[in-house]
Amino acid sequence: MRAHWPHAAGLWAGRLAWAMATVWGAAALYYSTIVPDGLRVALAVAFPACMVAFGWLPRAGLRHGMRAALVALLGVWYGTDPPRNDRRWAEEYAVPADAWRTGDVVHVHNVRNFRYRTTSDYRPAWYDASYDLNRLESVDLVTSYWAGRNIAHVFLSFGFSDGQHLAISIETRRQARFAYSTIAGFFHHYELFYVTADERDLIGVRTDVRRERVYLYRLDLKPETRQRLFLSYMAAIHNITHHPLWYNTLTDNCTTGILARAGARLRYRFDWRVILSGHTADMAYDMNLLGPYDPKHYPDYDALHAASRIWRAPDAVIGPDYSTAIRATLPPPEGPGMP
Repeated sequence: MRAHWPHAAGLWAGRLAWAMATVWGAAALYYSTIVPDGLRVALAVAFPACMVAFGWLPRAGLRHGMRAALVALLGVWYGTDPPRNDRRWAEEYAVPADAWRTGDVVHVHNVRNFRYRTTSDYRPAWYDASYDLNRLESVDLVTSYWAGRNIAHVFLSFGFSDGQHLAISIETRRQARFAYSTIAGFFHHYELFYVTADERDLIGVRTDVRRERVYLYRLDLKPETRQRLFLSYMAAIHNITHHPLWYNTLTDNCTTGILARAGARLRYRFDWRVILSGHTADMAYDMNLLGPYDPKHYPDYDALHAASRIWRAPDAVIGPDYSTAIRATLPPPEGPGMP
């Protein structure tokens, strides 16, 4: 009886492997950017149908060979499927930023500054701005929650002593023909995009329009580290305009992009909190990257987290003083608010 166990286990392992390959292949085709949509859907149906049909072939070697050939063909296509910048994008991703440096001044073209009345009613706008590296005095970590505590969108905002703020969010670049899908982010469905925006746009839409729970923390970085991080973002923004990249929920998302730009140790890039992005600030706290905050008033992360939420009145207006207003009640060093 025992002699049959290895054989049976091998059979079940093989079946499981083919089943996983079938599901992955169908999903990769369905969430691909193949046009027209009819062809994309047809291929997503045809692939699993062929995998199942090959199971009726009379010889095991032929069955496995045909399935392996089909999976290999799909793998070659998937590995050579190039990201592009010339698709018809959703309006908020239609105009990418670009950046270049002249001495100690960084010039950014197309800083997004949409003005939102509702989530679907807004006025598109962009502007050009220049930022003096010698005036870069802060980097803030922003986490925005829309459901539960485990998942949040995470991005950075760079502050300058002349009052300028530049918020940068690593996101999916969605095509106009597709609705947003979390599952699609695991496949070649979205290109990577750096939303480079005014805080009134990138933070304001979350605090005042979507009414998400938004938290803002000061990162405790040396001046040279702040500059290096900012310039790393600027280089990535420029490079992606010429060399597009795929977004991937696991390997190239909003959190991994920040950690890679910040030069975080490898063990943090594979931390479970990278996937459960709602805990990113908690991870930054463990890395001693937040603050410095007064330990008497904020003895642990939970206390700091509770104090770092941005509160906005229902009738608040996103005006020129928005960046100052959202920091008015935050704990020092980010804001002047009382603990």
